[in-house]
Amino acid sequence: MNSLAPNVPEDFDDFWREVVAEATEVKLDYHRSNSNDFDWEGFVVETLEFRSVEDRVLSGWIAYPHGARRLPAFEWVAPYGRESMLPNAYGTRNGYVSLSFNFFGHSAFHQEKYVQERGYFAEGAESPNTWIFRRMFQDAFTAARVLQAQVEVDEDRIGSMGMSQGGGISVWLGAWCPIIKAVCADMPFLGGMERTLGGNVYRYPLKELTDFMDTIPVGEARVRNTISYYDTLNQATRCKVPTQLSLGEKDPASRPETIRAIFDALPETKMLRIYEGGHDWHRPMVDNNRSWLDDHLRPSKR
Repeated sequence: MNSLAPNVPEDFDDFWREVVAEATEVKLDYHRSNSNDFDWEGFVVETLEFRSVEDRVLSGWIAYPHGARRLPAFEWVAPYGRESMLPNAYGTRNGYVSLSFNFFGHSAFHQEKYVQERGYFAEGAESPNTWIFRRMFQDAFTAARVLQAQVEVDEDRIGSMGMSQGGGISVWLGAWCPIIKAVCADMPFLGGMERTLGGNVYRYPLKELTDFMDTIPVGEARVRNTISYYDTLNQATRCKVPTQLSLGEKDPASRPETIRAIFDALPETKMLRIYEGGHDWHRPMVDNNRSWLDDHLRPSKR
């Protein structure tokens, strides 16, 4: 099949219910630094550690305005790579609490540029139960639970945002994490992978997957099966919270036609933003994403 229509596995919902159940069973265990660990004007930034699945300790940060109590909040999910996101205009908003973390146990402000040797796309890709993104989703799910538990946060007004990998995982959270009430997914990754893998994949990091296919028996069929459970196009069919997507008209990584297909698959309130450039941060994202969260994380009537 070479289409850009969803192709959801028969046991898709059962698979993800099991993934969610494991993440829900993780005991909340976190520690904040209670100090200003990063200088970002208008915010207190504290480091935060929490335990996730497999008893792993992950590091991140929480940013909030001085005197914050019961504010809306969002989880800021990192793009592909092993580095941490830094608090900046994209990862914070006035009047909001935000949390971000490092998926690989590095420090809250760890910086590391992508090199092929440090890629992880192929880790465990022979099965949907062992692919690294299963665990990474559970880490993001646990981080949402930690964010919800903070005194500065209104537990009923939490969203998820990110770009590329972070955008894709944000859509997954919108599909499966009841804490997440709105999503901003900029140029989300892993959309329409059946068609992508059926073509000539020459760009890293995605080529890590096709390289891996050649190293295991029946590699292409096994990897395609794995990805079908994570494909953001399939995930979008289950994402019923208000979701804003963006595409870059010249994006070679998350191609415009795949983003449009993801958008079409979303069943509920949605918006598509279009940027002229490629697969990169665009300054209008700051205001556009803020506007979407403002509209869809309103206080409930008590």
